[in-house]
Amino acid sequence: MAQENQLVLFSETEYRERAPNTYPVSCPTLDLSAIWDSAGRNLLVCRPPSQVVSKIHQVGAPGEKAPEAQTVTWRPDGQFLAVGWSDGFVRLMGLENNKAAHHIKVGESSGTKITHIGWASSSIASRSSDTVPRALKNGLNGDPMLGEEGMPLDLPRELTFLEIDTALPKISPLPSGSAGSGEDSMVFTLRTGIDFLFQTPTPEEYDQVNVMIIGTSDGQLQLSIHDSFIIGSFQCPALGPSPLPQLVLHASHPQVSTQALLLSEKPEGSEGPEEVHIVPMDLPFISSSPINLSLLASKLTALQKLLRYLKQAQLHMQVEWKNTRELPTRFLRSIEGDLENLEAGPRGIVPALYHLAVTGHAYEPVREWLTESLAERGHKRWDKAVMAGLENLRAIVHENFLPALDRCAVILSRLRGLAQFHDTRDDIGFSVIQINRLMGIISSLSLVGHKILIHVMDELENFTAFSTWLRFQIDRLASSSSMGEELTEKEATMDTGKVLTYIEHYLIDSSLKAFFDDIQKEDYEADWAHIEDGPALLDTLDEQLTKSATGQPSMKALPHVEFLVAYATDWANRIFKGIAEAKKRSVRFGKPIRLTTEHPISLMDMRVCKMKNQIMTALTSTGTKNQVHVFSVRIDIVNGISTNQHSSSCCIDLGSRTLIDFKFLGDETLIILCSDPDNVPRVLCIPTQQDRLPYGDHDPNNPINTHRVSADDFVTYSFPESSVLKPVRMEVFDRNDVRGEMPPRVSLLESSRTTLKTFAFPCSSA
Repeated sequence: MAQENQLVLFSETEYRERAPNTYPVSCPTLDLSAIWDSAGRNLLVCRPPSQVVSKIHQVGAPGEKAPEAQTVTWRPDGQFLAVGWSDGFVRLMGLENNKAAHHIKVGESSGTKITHIGWASSSIASRSSDTVPRALKNGLNGDPMLGEEGMPLDLPRELTFLEIDTALPKISPLPSGSAGSGEDSMVFTLRTGIDFLFQTPTPEEYDQVNVMIIGTSDGQLQLSIHDSFIIGSFQCPALGPSPLPQLVLHASHPQVSTQALLLSEKPEGSEGPEEVHIVPMDLPFISSSPINLSLLASKLTALQKLLRYLKQAQLHMQVEWKNTRELPTRFLRSIEGDLENLEAGPRGIVPALYHLAVTGHAYEPVREWLTESLAERGHKRWDKAVMAGLENLRAIVHENFLPALDRCAVILSRLRGLAQFHDTRDDIGFSVIQINRLMGIISSLSLVGHKILIHVMDELENFTAFSTWLRFQIDRLASSSSMGEELTEKEATMDTGKVLTYIEHYLIDSSLKAFFDDIQKEDYEADWAHIEDGPALLDTLDEQLTKSATGQPSMKALPHVEFLVAYATDWANRIFKGIAEAKKRSVRFGKPIRLTTEHPISLMDMRVCKMKNQIMTALTSTGTKNQVHVFSVRIDIVNGISTNQHSSSCCIDLGSRTLIDFKFLGDETLIILCSDPDNVPRVLCIPTQQDRLPYGDHDPNNPINTHRVSADDFVTYSFPESSVLKPVRMEVFDRNDVRGEMPPRVSLLESSRTTLKTFAFPCSSA
């Protein structure tokens, strides 16, 4: 007789709308769930009892509908939510705000659907864990610098992951008033977004790396590590003469570098596939990378984020620069025609105002312009536009741009050290020469940033004097003669030298023009080609800035912030590509393992177990409502490369019960949700070990001969009375303490599809 226990109601979540198929998707570490709102085209993250924590919405291109979410996956630690959208992007969302932290472009062809996102955490095989004990042991009896095999000892893990940039000031949010453009326009304007993106790795993360595998409808697989570092794309292995297979499921184990992929042909009609194939995907670089993969990936993704931040800072700087020029230019343009028509006197605004400042005499067009066109109101607008623009520009350079460059330099210094240490290897994907080149670009940007600060301070100082003088002239020319003496006393306190300097050098031109003005395409391409030939960039830039300051012919595009940021991004992408290709070369797909049932497959789940490196798969078919087929595939892994071994299977017969859903819990249990003949739901816990189920050899051509076992003798769980009416979908989660203690639990979606109930297993049985 089966032992029966009762589950405990943990929480209950009510949704405002019906959950579509494949939803909700619950968080593995928190009592949260994601659901798609098809009416508003929003992805809602909810928590019990009915609170919406976050509303995620993507704006469509002009004239197009907003994209919709096609697949959703949580990161194993519950910190990120990966959402595959119909516009071909996977966006990684944090819980702190609804702005995308990362944007991953998937595929090149339009119309490709994202079918599945697999996200897992893998441990890195490391010798550093016993370095200190071995050092103490060997240091007493022999050379303290040599280990047991006479090899130099590695540095302790804590020293390897020493974070120098934690001593630097925090990255500041960019101003929201002059937001940049594109997908990153807002994410860097929020303190929560900045803190979330630039997190220091914790000691628990030193020996692990996240792996993401994205499958698309055209049979492509895209591999990324550490959330956003793309290794590359692969074609799904051929399964015979059939059309392109698709990724339908992914499973892994933290201690196993090989990933398990479940592929199927694209089914015709509404029925499921006739068969599925397990394909091992070997990632030997996880366990055999010469550089600690967690360290390398964290530095590379941090550099990627800093370059995105620099691009947005550059766009903000561009906006502030334009703000300082647009309104004054419109005011000055309004007087140009009148001055050109003068029969005698200055024909431009610069000599006209210079004449006014030196002599106190205003030509009639200047008088009318100052007292009628500009007047007090216009002067206030002019003063506010220029002062605010220059002060904001100064703040962005000082608080955002230069600190980000400092952090880039720290990361590149670490990467250069790694490249120097592994200089004799050709499998790390980058070299000292490449890092030095990128460091030269960052140094050039730093030089430009400091030059901008100097010019901004000079222009601010001179404009302050000019603005005071301009207001004085407006008041003087508009006032009665009785005010003359008082105004003359006020004029005596002004710094006329700075006024004249501003009129002559800044009024219609600016030293900042060299860094922010529009670039001609010909100049852009010519300068890019010139610096590609290999001259020392910092020396070249310094030389060109000197020529520009002295009025000599110089390179037009090189000093521009936009140009240098683009060049830094381009060089960084070359380094990223080299590293990715070095990792991609080691990726290998194993031989497909065919799994079949008697009818088209309707439900499936998969689990990788560390014990004997088994891949456990559970399938059921549309023709049988009371059977679950369990497959055990053993693989041998040597140096990260897998070899298929024995495949076995058995069939669990539910008897008079009706199957609803099933999922694996941990490495040794299959949870089956079913209903009794009287429609009372039950949960069965099926042990999947080889000695607990009657496995037999699997013959994919004759699945009807699979060994069968009755489910009557397995542990059964009931639900509290009246707590569940008619569940239609189940999710299962193991115990975890990532964000507080969470018991092993099952989440059930009611037939109304508006209620999600979560039940915990009793502590004694968990």
